Amino acid sequence: MIRGVIIMNDQGKPRLIKFYEFQPPEKQQELVRSIYRVLCSRAENVSNFIKADSLFGPDVRLVYKTFATLYFVFIFDKSENELAVIDLMQVFVETLNKCFREVHTILDEIIMGGQVLETSSEEVASAVDAISRPLSLSLSLPLSLRVCVCARALVSSCEWVLRLEKSGNSMIPSIPGWQR
Repeated sequence: MIRGVIIMNDQGKPRLIKFYEFQPPEKQQELVRSIYRVLCSRAENVSNFIKADSLFGPDVRLVYKTFATLYFVFIFDKSENELAVIDLMQVFVETLNKCFREVHTILDEIIMGGQVLETSSEEVASAVDAISRPLSLSLSLPLSLRVCVCARALVSSCEWVLRLEKSGNSMIPSIPGWQR
């Protein structure tokens, strides 16, 4: 399971912190500082895999990679393969290069609740585009048209509920005055 993802600059300032197990904000800051100290003290010719037992408990490791002036750090337990995690990190970075505007959305398309969902940067990029497209299209419409679209969707939903009600397959509990 992926326990967390941290992006920090080469000065130790976090740019993204996402833990998949609850960590109070104070603990998150402490962990970021500790990880930064470990990363800064490592020689460049050593492995990018670190056992993080002292920070996160037994069987927890982290892998890091430096891109430009940023450290990308993935924290994971023994159920994940180290090489698969470094490949996942590469997918994340490639997708960020394609569409940087939605960093959290990109990460949520790749990992949700600590589980890896997608490993193809093309699939992630197209999903992020699909998510952001309806919002940008609807915002470009005139207000009167947006109101009409929303009203039509509401009417369609009500018609659907009424059809269910008439067919006897209602998903709505009996509410006084609901029946016609």
